[in-house]
Amino acid sequence: MSTDSIAGVTPKAIFAPDTIADAASRIAESEKAGEAVAFIGGGTDLEIGSPPERLDLCIRTEKLNRIVEHAPSDQIVAAEAGMTLARLQEVVGAHGQRLAIDPPLPARATIGGIVAANAFGPLRTRYGSIRDLIIGISIVRADGVIAHGGGKVVKNVAGFDLPKLMVGSFGTLGMIATATFRLHPLPESSQTLLMRNRNAAAVRNLIAELRTSQLEAAAVVAIAEGTGFDIIVRFEGFHAGVIAQRDRLSSFGGCDVLDADDTTRLWQRHDAVRAGGPLRLKIAALPNAIETVSNSVAVALLAGLTSGGFVWYPTFGVGFITGAPIDDARSAGAIESARNLLASAGGSLTIEAAPPGIRQRVSTWGESRGTLALMQATKQRFDPGRRLAPGRFVGGI
Repeated sequence: MSTDSIAGVTPKAIFAPDTIADAASRIAESEKAGEAVAFIGGGTDLEIGSPPERLDLCIRTEKLNRIVEHAPSDQIVAAEAGMTLARLQEVVGAHGQRLAIDPPLPARATIGGIVAANAFGPLRTRYGSIRDLIIGISIVRADGVIAHGGGKVVKNVAGFDLPKLMVGSFGTLGMIATATFRLHPLPESSQTLLMRNRNAAAVRNLIAELRTSQLEAAAVVAIAEGTGFDIIVRFEGFHAGVIAQRDRLSSFGGCDVLDADDTTRLWQRHDAVRAGGPLRLKIAALPNAIETVSNSVAVALLAGLTSGGFVWYPTFGVGFITGAPIDDARSAGAIESARNLLASAGGSLTIEAAPPGIRQRVSTWGESRGTLALMQATKQRFDPGRRLAPGRFVGGI
C-alpha cells in the first residue's frame, strides 16, 4: 500500500508544510477550493477506518517535528504532530522521564497520528491510554484557523475538552498541530515474567489474583500460543518494590523470570503480532469474557488465516487478531459472525486493516452505536463542509 494513501485511496496532491502556519494557510486554500483533505504522519495506522469518499489533498506532517516546550520540573512536554514517539522519548528520556505509551513501531508513529488513532500498547494496563495523558492540544480547523484547547498543567479545568475530543478522531475534525502531555519518571527497575501455555480461564484467574494480592503490573499481555496463551507480566518502578512484586508473583508457581535478552525478544514477538499481516482486527469485550473471545471468536477467525496471531490485554478487555486471509469471502463471513457474537455480549470488532476483497464485503466499523447522532453533530460543528477525510469514521462521518 502507498504511504500516501488513506485506506487505499490515493490523493491528487501531497503537501508537506515546514511550519504549522504553512499548514494552516494550505488548509484555508483548500476550503476555498472545496478540496477534501486528510493528514498523514508516520503512516502506521493509515488503513484504519473506511476509505474516504474523496481525497484531493494529503498534508504530511513529517517536517512538523519540533519540541515546543519541555518543562521537566512540571513533568510536561509539548511537541509538534510530526515528531516520532521514539524521538520524543529520546528527548524527555535525557531528563529521566517518558511519555508512558508504547504502541508498535515507535520509530515511525508520530505524536499526531497516535492521538488521532488513539494508539496504545501494553503500558495502557497501568498508565491508561493517550486520552489519560494528553492535557493540551492545538489544531488547524477546516477553515485554516488555528485553535487551542486544554492547558500546560496536569490539573486542567475546562469547559469544552478539545484534547480528548481529538483523541481517536482520525483526522475528521481538524489537523492536530501540537499536543501537550503529562510525563512519568523513567522506572528505576523493570522485570518481565512469563507463564507458558495457560488456558483462557487461567488468564482470567491470574488477573483476579493480581488484584487480590494488590500487585500493580505495568503491563499484562496474553499471546496465543498453540491451544493456550503465553502470559507476560511486567513490573516496573523502584527496585525494591519491583523485586518484591516479582517474588510474590513467582510464588504463584510456573513463572519464568526473564533476562534482558529474552525480555526484548518477547516484546518483539508481541509487536510482530500487533503490526503483522494484511488483515488486522481489533476486538473489545468485557475482560472476564476471555473464554468466549478465545474459544469462539479467535478460533473461528484464526482458522481462516495463515501466519495468524492473537494478542489479548486481559486487564481492560481489548485484543488484536492479525494474519493473511486464505480466502477473503471466508474471512468476511467469520468477521460478521464474530462481530454479532461480540455485540450480543456488549463487545465490538473493528477492522484496522484488510485486503479490498474483505472491505467490499463487510463494514469496517460495524453497526453504529447510540452516540452516532452526537458524533454527527460534532462533525457538523468542526467541519460543516464535510471535507476532512469524509466517510472515514463511524457511520460515514
